[in-house]
Amino acid sequence: MERNDAVMPAVAIVVAAFMWILLLFMFNNDTKPTAVVADPALTAVIQKEWPVTGKVIFEANCAGCHGAVGQGGVGPKLAGNPAVTGDHALVVTRILKGKAPMPAFGKEYGGQLADNQVYAVANYVLNSWGNKSTDLVTPATLAEGAGKVSPEVIRVRSRFVPEEIILPEIFLVTFVMLLLTYGIIGLYSHWAEGAELKPGIHKVRSTPMVMTAMIASLAGVVLFSVLFVKQILQGLAGMNATPPLPPQVTAEGFYAAMVVLLLALVLGIYKKYFMDGEVVVEDASGEFPW
Repeated sequence: MERNDAVMPAVAIVVAAFMWILLLFMFNNDTKPTAVVADPALTAVIQKEWPVTGKVIFEANCAGCHGAVGQGGVGPKLAGNPAVTGDHALVVTRILKGKAPMPAFGKEYGGQLADNQVYAVANYVLNSWGNKSTDLVTPATLAEGAGKVSPEVIRVRSRFVPEEIILPEIFLVTFVMLLLTYGIIGLYSHWAEGAELKPGIHKVRSTPMVMTAMIASLAGVVLFSVLFVKQILQGLAGMNATPPLPPQVTAEGFYAAMVVLLLALVLGIYKKYFMDGEVVVEDASGEFPW
């Protein structure tokens, strides 16, 4: 007889948990707000030059995609767009760093615009074609908004995932998934088949408690499926509302996870209490008779 050991699968899951914590620390470091120094001299330059300099830069670099009067085109609409007017820090960040298909324009990110030019064009966008910013956007504005999470960021990727996944992070994610898969399958085998694999046909019988657990699990699958669909529809409606509302990403993820976990529980209960099984062992030659 072979032992159906649960020790190594449990160890694999513990190791995966530690690696996941490490991955979260790496993600946190990648997504933390960039420190911004509010330079008074730069602020003075911005206040003086944005109307003219910003217009020149916009017409030369931005109008081709966003339209001459911010009406949109290849790029999104800028005139009267709440996603633009409602998050000034995001406007500066997009011009600085870009986001596909929009290239980065800040010099420190491979573009051709100096800091004062970036702020000039940002202020031009926020104060043209009907857009009206209460205050001019300066490094102080960016510093104040650096720690905030805008609905647009939540919508496209959530605040917990870096925009670019680096190789060490890819390795950790892959290894965590392998360890979890091995661990879950091993623990499931230990639970469903017992500590020792005994050769022969195994007849199983359900009990009233098992039937209750199966019905409750199936009801949970239906319940969380309905809640998940409802949450998705609410999120879609929120994106089209005025002003747009961010979806509840946490709720969506929770409902989806509960559906998957309950389906796994249903399959596990079925395998252990409703499905006859057979255990085979090695024959005299050391081979399994598949």
